[in-house]
Amino acid sequence: MPEVRTSGDARIHYDDVGRGEPALLFIPGWNTTRDAFRDVLPRCAARRRVLSVDLRGHGQSGGGGTDFDSATVLDDLLAVVEASGARQVVPVALSHAGWWALELRRELGAERIPKLVLLDWIVTEPPLAFTEALRGLMSERWMRTRDGLLDMWLDGVEDPNIIRYAREVMGGFGEDMWARAAREIASAYAREGSPLRALSGLSPSTPTLHLYSQPDSHDYLEAQVAFGAQHPWFHVMKLPAVSHFPMLEVPDLVAVGIEALVSAQQMYINTALDIPGAAPS
Repeated sequence: MPEVRTSGDARIHYDDVGRGEPALLFIPGWNTTRDAFRDVLPRCAARRRVLSVDLRGHGQSGGGGTDFDSATVLDDLLAVVEASGARQVVPVALSHAGWWALELRRELGAERIPKLVLLDWIVTEPPLAFTEALRGLMSERWMRTRDGLLDMWLDGVEDPNIIRYAREVMGGFGEDMWARAAREIASAYAREGSPLRALSGLSPSTPTLHLYSQPDSHDYLEAQVAFGAQHPWFHVMKLPAVSHFPMLEVPDLVAVGIEALVSAQQMYINTALDIPGAAPS
């Protein structure tokens, strides 16, 4: 497995499989590992090169022995991109890893980061309940808050593998990592307002696809559809899945959506996932 050494002598491990550019860069969110992409990776690697990374202090990557922030993780991701030698990369970011996808686009520019794929992210301004959950994760109530989030993310899930991933992998991270995640996520929303607002500030505009399953809210989908009508480079697909982990629940559809965007098949983006329960923009 390839690795790159970054600040604090942290060893950042990643998979490098498949061939063809632009390469995909799978970025897990806080308190997840690259194993979240285990089912999507081979489907995407059949068509193009895929880099799948464990974040600092997650999975098989070292933490460097000290506290760290989102900027440190961004530096790690930049180091992985440079070490890979990939000229063009499309980040595929799970949940709040979307903030790193945005920063990669800002740092490397539109030529090297031509498109973005977002998975199950709160792309509007965060609801009050989520803001309160972030505060809970930074308090003595962190474990109860974490368990409440896991319950919500798994609501309606019957697949034991998805349940095991959430309960054992995500639930295996300690108070320090959950508090760090909450701190950095809250800071990003305070700074940017919302991911949609941040995306609209990119120049030139960057073709972006949001594939998501939660929340199952008509208003949330409509807000994104309306944004896409004003910004034709933005596409949203509500997947026929129930969990916070669509890449584990419906990997075929996620892989098809990713390839549709990366291959610049505009009509295909709007029709590829036209199945009962899916709602394309």
